[in-house]
Amino acid sequence: MGKIVAVCTSPKKGMRKKNVGEGTLVIEHGIQGDAHVGDWHRQVSLLALESIEKMQKMGLDVKPGDFAENLTTEGIDLVSLPVGTKLKIGEQALGEVTQIGKECHTRCAIYYQAGDCVMPKEGIFIRVLEGGQVKVGDSIEIQAK
Repeated sequence: MGKIVAVCTSPKKGMRKKNVGEGTLVIEHGIQGDAHVGDWHRQVSLLALESIEKMQKMGLDVKPGDFAENLTTEGIDLVSLPVGTKLKIGEQALGEVTQIGKECHTRCAIYYQAGDCVMPKEGIFIRVLEGGQVKVGDSIEIQAK
């Protein structure tokens, strides 16, 4: 079992997200108030704090939200989860892994600063199956089949 260490949103695509501390996951939509919501397979993005720490060790001054992820997690190996895995997030929300990593069509500022970026390889995406409130400190766990 892991935990949520940041809940991040942004008003526009293509920008770093801000840790707002809590949010509402809306069924088949995403995290309320975020630019990436919609009826598609990448409704909510997740990145592990452990991945962010890799970039910090490379000398970058980065924090949760800087990779445009919605939920920053700790203690769960996100990239090892197969597509279709269900994740219980907080008390009520349920998400399903739809994609591991993403193709970067344009190089972001992080890439130019470090020569690498973790989100394309280590970020995952989910769609929201059951909505609910999520906040920093909530658990995130793989749902038993």
